[in-house]
Amino acid sequence: MRVMLFGALGQLGWELRRTAPEKIDIIPLDYEDVDISDKNAVIRIVAGHSPDYIINAAAYTAVDKAEEKKEDAFAVNETGAANIAFAAMKAGAKLIHISTDFVFDGMKSTPYTTDDATAPLSVYGLSKLMGEKHVLDIANKNALVIRTSWLYSMHGNNFVKSMLRFMGNKTEIGIVADQIGTPTWAKGLAEAIWNFIKKQGIHGIFHWSDSGVASWYDFAVAIKEEAMAIRLLTHDITIKPIGTVDYPVPAKRPCYSVLNKGLTWNSLGYYAPHWRESLRKMLKELKENTDA
Repeated sequence: MRVMLFGALGQLGWELRRTAPEKIDIIPLDYEDVDISDKNAVIRIVAGHSPDYIINAAAYTAVDKAEEKKEDAFAVNETGAANIAFAAMKAGAKLIHISTDFVFDGMKSTPYTTDDATAPLSVYGLSKLMGEKHVLDIANKNALVIRTSWLYSMHGNNFVKSMLRFMGNKTEIGIVADQIGTPTWAKGLAEAIWNFIKKQGIHGIFHWSDSGVASWYDFAVAIKEEAMAIRLLTHDITIKPIGTVDYPVPAKRPCYSVLNKGLTWNSLGYYAPHWRESLRKMLKELKENTDA
């Protein structure tokens, strides 16, 4: 099976490449290979490889910068997604498109289902929402949209690696405690994507994150504790819970964005591990890679 992967150099793209089943022939593409905002270029490269599946893991993810660079965010997250969907439709390929919990406004107090109304608070969230709408409209029953949250990996830039860097250089940090969601190891998401492909014929919107809930503060405390336990972090640090109002940023975040994964788990036949278990495994991999 031939699978074309857009966003191959990102943290999810990296995990998809290293978890790919043996019989999968991956065609990895990134911004250096094709500008996904160029419709004709996307059509040409897809037609030239005739993939069975396309995974769109390409995204403009600089949430705060997107408030200023709106055109850049929409060029990738909306126009790029639409172009990939159109090219997939023309080539007869099935499409898996990755979206985000930021399509919600965070006003609920129970996990968001795939049927809940969307109301993004940021340019990033709106651009991703428009992208997933185009994907579903254009590719229709050949399209699968997977929303995820708080993604991290030992590859690329993310909250876990930023926290480890700060904790190694500081004695005290303040982390927002009133935004609630679920951390997600990109490796687990990658494995779920491959399992969706094995199932064949699944389409529509699905949610994937690890199990459980956390605030960014809870997440940071767990990173510290797990990193100290394996000597990835060699000194203690004070982590103070702060409010969103105490840490002003350009883009507004949902205060609650936990995703309901019931539909996904029933479709795949298994549950995601608790986010802390995934974090522990990722940090162990990171330490092994650092020590090597």
